[in-house]
Amino acid sequence: MGQRDAGARHLSFTRCFASSPRAKQAPALCGMRSRLPVAGASGGYGRRVLVPRLRSFVGTILIIVLVITYALAATTVATLTLATSPWWVHLLYFALSGLLWILPAMLIIKWMAGPRPKR
Repeated sequence: MGQRDAGARHLSFTRCFASSPRAKQAPALCGMRSRLPVAGASGGYGRRVLVPRLRSFVGTILIIVLVITYALAATTVATLTLATSPWWVHLLYFALSGLLWILPAMLIIKWMAGPRPKR
């Protein structure tokens, strides 16, 4: 692709962009693809979004880090504060702390699923 082709493509984009009543949608209306990843129906033109595979990978790493950090923190708190407590206090603490990590994990999973499509 030469410089001449790029100039002609730019000129056709400029001509189409100037004649478009909806300037933000000009590349789509002119049959041109944007180089930037854009959000589908939920976002506007030029809004950056993560590719679903990358979003899943980052979310998986975040959940692994969350679980390891949370387990170490919960065990440390239990060791320092519950050393002389009865067995039922240990049971109650570990039952609650064992379920509490689900709340931040749900937020990460919700983010991994991506934006909701508008109805």
